[in-house]
Amino acid sequence: MRLHELKSPKGARISRKRVGKGIGSGLGKTSGRGHKGQKARSGGGVRPGFEGGQMPLQRALPKRGFTSVFKKKFNELNVARLNVFEDGTEVTPALLREKGLIKSLKDGIRILGGGELEKSLTVLAHGFSKAATDKIRAAGGKAEVI
Repeated sequence: MRLHELKSPKGARISRKRVGKGIGSGLGKTSGRGHKGQKARSGGGVRPGFEGGQMPLQRALPKRGFTSVFKKKFNELNVARLNVFEDGTEVTPALLREKGLIKSLKDGIRILGGGELEKSLTVLAHGFSKAATDKIRAAGGKAEVI
């Protein structure tokens, strides 16, 4: 294959619909917009949820609940993801970030019990599920709460 032989895959490039090009095209006169009305006009149409002036459903239903501003947001990580470390490593939140296992610290790290752990590690985190603690100890490691 050479550079001049490159071609887009079938269906990747769609030619635009040419409207208003005479009666024979099937899209002349009103250009596929029907006759008159709001939807036939330039920039016309209604916003999502508009019900013709009737009270829209999202306004008719009552508001419920709230979002607490004090809620802690934890990064959750399964024990199976910790297998990237060598035996005997002390796994800290900074080390997890450095390895790319988490993007940011948020309010802390919580280790969950998904998957299996094959390495003996000392894991320092802000919280552990019971299953995670059991799996870390079973592998010969330690789970320490910061």
